Amino acid sequence: MLLAKPSSSRQSDSRSEKGSGTKPSRSDGRGNPDGDSGFSSGSSPKLWLFLLLLMLLVGLPRLLGLSEKRVSYDQFASMVEQSKLRRVSFQVDTIIGEGNEGAAGRGPIYRTGRLESAERELVQKLVEKKIPFDAVSTPSLLVTIGSWVLPMVMLFFLANWLMRRGGGLGGISNSVFQFGKNKAQEWGEAGTGVTFSDVAGQREAKAELVEIIDFLTSPERYTKLGGHIPRGVILVGPPGTGKTLLARAVAGEAKVPFFSISGSEFVEMFVGVGAARVRDLFAQAKEKSPSIIFIDELDAIGRARGVAGPVVTHEEREQTLDQLLTEMDGFDTSTSVIIMAATNRPEILDPALLRAGRFDRRVVVDRPTLEDRAEILEVHARKVVLADSVRLDKVAAMTAGLVGADLANLVNEAALLAARRKAEAVADIDFQEALERVVAGLERKSRRLSPKDKQVVAYHECGHALVATSLPSADSVKKISIVPRGIGALGYTMQQPNEKEGDRYLLTRTELLDRITVLLGGRAAEEELLTDISTGAQDDLQRATTLARRMVSEFGMSQALGLQAFDSGRGQFLDTQGFASREFSDETAWAVDQEVRALLESQYERARQLIRSHRPAIELAVKELLEHEVLDGDRFRDILANEPK
Repeated sequence: MLLAKPSSSRQSDSRSEKGSGTKPSRSDGRGNPDGDSGFSSGSSPKLWLFLLLLMLLVGLPRLLGLSEKRVSYDQFASMVEQSKLRRVSFQVDTIIGEGNEGAAGRGPIYRTGRLESAERELVQKLVEKKIPFDAVSTPSLLVTIGSWVLPMVMLFFLANWLMRRGGGLGGISNSVFQFGKNKAQEWGEAGTGVTFSDVAGQREAKAELVEIIDFLTSPERYTKLGGHIPRGVILVGPPGTGKTLLARAVAGEAKVPFFSISGSEFVEMFVGVGAARVRDLFAQAKEKSPSIIFIDELDAIGRARGVAGPVVTHEEREQTLDQLLTEMDGFDTSTSVIIMAATNRPEILDPALLRAGRFDRRVVVDRPTLEDRAEILEVHARKVVLADSVRLDKVAAMTAGLVGADLANLVNEAALLAARRKAEAVADIDFQEALERVVAGLERKSRRLSPKDKQVVAYHECGHALVATSLPSADSVKKISIVPRGIGALGYTMQQPNEKEGDRYLLTRTELLDRITVLLGGRAAEEELLTDISTGAQDDLQRATTLARRMVSEFGMSQALGLQAFDSGRGQFLDTQGFASREFSDETAWAVDQEVRALLESQYERARQLIRSHRPAIELAVKELLEHEVLDGDRFRDILANEPK
């Protein structure tokens, strides 16, 4: 599959993280430093002693060869006839025989019921085969009771003795007898080692959280005016924007106990365990108030109740959510406990969580702007040796749409590439190659394309580049390549937004149509300049169709269908459909499909006309691309400017 990569539009992201020099001491919430589960060196001998005794009691009969097998009377008599028994004992109501299998030691034990009418013949066979036998008298009642009761009494006292010594069962006591205890990591007043200085960008989000810190450190400023502490703060934003990092920075700035836990750690297969863990967590936080509780991935337990969606309602999850709602609503206003949460799917959360009085504050942690991306790169580049020619603001301009996690990966990849070529510092070429890795994937030099496939890919990518260069509102072409990258990309066209315009947050109808035309330029070049079309336009067609459908059904950009929006269930931060059912008829759905098809066909014809009018320039660009495999954007524009007539 060929890859045409138009610029990643208007979205930008922010997340910057700097690891602290030393790891602060933390606890698992039960007074156990560093989250130790109880398997300490002091408790290990007791644990192994208990396990050894248990194994002896359970496996002693097998170790001594005392495993018994019940057989019928006929089978038992046949074994006597075949001399397969070493000795026989007549019990009160059973007959027991020891097998003679094996060269040494005791053999297996066979047991059968007594049959008095046939026992005379059995005794005669035993005498004939010279198999010793005896009869055991009935044991006393005291001996019978003792053989059953004494082992159980011993086990009871042994377990009680170990339990009274606190943690004698090690991990067993922690997992069984403390099943309802929370698993939150507790960070003390020393903080998490992260402050707001380690978080680049996100000025609005940090300003909103400063008030939370101020209330925890100086509550009298607000209480004297009649204000009360906010119940909860929820951080909302796309994945990788730094929501968890901001929560850690709040804990580091506030210098209060900080309890961190993931939403999935509340839910277990046993009903009621999650609710018990919620109660235990809030009780512990209230004891150490002022404090902060942070629940990451809140949607794991906060999904809307009673809504038929892709996930079936689970009783344990609902009980956990009900307990969380109760704890948040039951806060004592004099208790300085703030609950923070993070999610990238706020559209599926239960409305009761988001109402006033529970999560009072909603802080949006959005994608970073151009200025924010430059700051994030500076934070991650602190430990990287940069060449004097590197300008991080130029690198930031090429990374529109990347979030903080992507930018951290970009800096790391650039450093690794510089080390690979044994350079003294990270240069611009390393950042450019790292950006291609992040956007298009790893270069796959081992994938050898045939000359025919190379030609198809070259025409395809030059078609994208020509259409993008010819349209005034399209992003400029940075690079054209026919070197395979990633999983299915046999080539790619890299585009870069105009630096003077900065980040874009709104797109006009003309700009959206131009993007569709650029996506269809590869297929148009194949159809116009080659004898047949290929499967390389699969990804282009999917992206163009998605964009066209959104124009028709979401953006109200269809003259035939008017201003009505049809896809109301799309997620806010993820391109996934929500729980909303379809609210339009089959006739409307057919009209939407027809409008999407007409829009795609019109833009495809537009791309074909551009290809036909600049055929000589494409032929020259393809020839040079086949020779060098990579073509710079400036060189392509020179070819187009000096196109032979």
